[in-house]
Amino acid sequence: MIKKLLIANRGEIACRIMRTANRMGIATVAVYSEPDANALHVRTADEACLIGPASAVESYLNIEAVLSAAKAKGADAVHPGYGFLAENADFSDAVRAAGLVFVGPSGEAIRDMGAKDNAKALMAKANVPIIPGYYGIDQSLAILTKEAADVGYPILLKAVLGGGGKGMRIVHSETELSAAIDSAKREAASSFGDDRLLIERYLTQTRHIEVQIFMDTHGNAVHLFERDCSLQRRHQKVVEEAPAPGMTTELREQMGAAAIAAAIAVAYEGAGTIEFLLAQDNSFYFMEMNTRLQVEHPVSEYITGLDFVEWQIRVANGEALPLKQSEIKLKGHAVEVRLYAEEPENNFMPAPGVIEHLKWPAENEHCRIDTSVEDGDVVSPHYDPMIAKIIGCGETRNQAIAALTDALTEIEIVGPGQNLRFLLKLLNAEPFVDGVADTSYIDGLSEDDYALPKSQKHQALAIVAQNVIAVGAYESIERAMGSADPYSPWAECDGWRLGKHQSTSVRLALANDIFQVTEHSSATDFFYEIEGDKVVIDETASPRLIENGSEIIVFGLGGPVSVSVVDPLDAAGSSNTQGNPFAAPMPGKITAVNVINGEQVEAGDVLVVLEAMKMEHSIRAARDGIIATVHVSLGDQIDDGMDVLEMEPE
Repeated sequence: MIKKLLIANRGEIACRIMRTANRMGIATVAVYSEPDANALHVRTADEACLIGPASAVESYLNIEAVLSAAKAKGADAVHPGYGFLAENADFSDAVRAAGLVFVGPSGEAIRDMGAKDNAKALMAKANVPIIPGYYGIDQSLAILTKEAADVGYPILLKAVLGGGGKGMRIVHSETELSAAIDSAKREAASSFGDDRLLIERYLTQTRHIEVQIFMDTHGNAVHLFERDCSLQRRHQKVVEEAPAPGMTTELREQMGAAAIAAAIAVAYEGAGTIEFLLAQDNSFYFMEMNTRLQVEHPVSEYITGLDFVEWQIRVANGEALPLKQSEIKLKGHAVEVRLYAEEPENNFMPAPGVIEHLKWPAENEHCRIDTSVEDGDVVSPHYDPMIAKIIGCGETRNQAIAALTDALTEIEIVGPGQNLRFLLKLLNAEPFVDGVADTSYIDGLSEDDYALPKSQKHQALAIVAQNVIAVGAYESIERAMGSADPYSPWAECDGWRLGKHQSTSVRLALANDIFQVTEHSSATDFFYEIEGDKVVIDETASPRLIENGSEIIVFGLGGPVSVSVVDPLDAAGSSNTQGNPFAAPMPGKITAVNVINGEQVEAGDVLVVLEAMKMEHSIRAARDGIIATVHVSLGDQIDDGMDVLEMEPE
């Protein structure tokens, strides 16, 4: 029986595994990198061990360091969580070779299903339907170009060892192919240490349906129903739910049987997920198997009433599965969203930083929060920018969505940028509400779809103006009370006018715009004038204001809105000044430099590629012009705000 469990991971999944281990009476050991020394998973564990510097390669991906930590702390088992080493076959083998229990499948099973080309071949042999494509060994540009043409555009390039959308590119024509291959190979090599690619026909208007499976070492295998993960951006899931909307009993049985056949084909062990693409005609195709616990497992835990981490530990202990297929019942509905430190209005750029203020809604039977941060913690620029997973639950799908919407509305987070407003928009989007959103929905949205609606913008400005003016009036009264004649109306500066309505104006900044907001009040009327509109504060919205330095953040208006007061002494037009548009948006590593000094470029050209927070970010030319100076070289580690290059003035 496992007595001490080392969690070879960080973040919310490490904290989540610890909760179950503690309930089962199993001691826990955390591992951490130098910047994670005070992270929540470290504070939560019974013991903790430093395994290296910030670089994941030198810490969380360092097999030798993890095993040394397990030996030093006397752990007898290792749980890999998800990401990092979770699907590393060599890690599974090394843990077992060290005489420890690996909470997961064998290295052989991980190899069989981890390499997507090999997995496709195995699935075809097991009569699991696969997508037409090229899964060959030859990776030359000539062969990939020929095979892409044979498959037919659009195609999907995928890293053979990929996951999480990394090393994946949609290619619509042969003219795009070479650049897409180079980019996908770079990202694949960086993320997985292997740059091999496969080609699949890119299916449109499909839904992403995955089936949760479990298998023990006694040959027993079950599925625990399906999840719909169709709402994703750049192949990374954003919203997940269980069960899938519109799923028929017949289709559920077919997909469940195919998933079990896939697990049996590789003599699987533990928790796994078989991912399918579901076409509009209800035909489905195997995409890949995730040989680990999924990020979105909480929604399946809710509809089955089971603890999947407990099942993993029991299977690793050599026990048979706790339930047979006929004993697993589906009840209720659950929807999960991933709250990230990112800025949707800025092309979803990661936005790490210190959490200055944090308030979660109360957890109950309708709301679950899996997180790894508390007030004052830091969202690190070195790793995945997830802040939390928020799960809404209910007897019906509508109840689950409503519970999740309520929970998101109650969240208050100040410091790093986050996608809270974007998530609320998705939950109210008609295709999602109707249960028909496909995998292309989010990527088909425009910047206008992310924009703050005018009505909410005006409400936020009015609410902040009301607060600023009220504070100013109070300070005016205090000054008056300290004057020679505290009761003289001339001692106050509150905008009072004899026999007329009162008006007071403030200048506020929201995003990159400056607004003049005027408060009008009389015996019969009270409103704000903004951009020529008459705005009355909606008292039913119950907004909350949090001050953070010069910012005032308004919550309760469909997501946070940040407003700041403009200093009237600031130089006119100073708000429009801009720094170098080619400054690094975050710390990272330069993985491609496509230009040299003096080179002519066109608007939209990719000039430099920066790898940060596990993804590639392209720095493009905003206009036609000539490169004046390139400040970086391939492989450089750069800091946030550093000038990457400069263009000659227009």
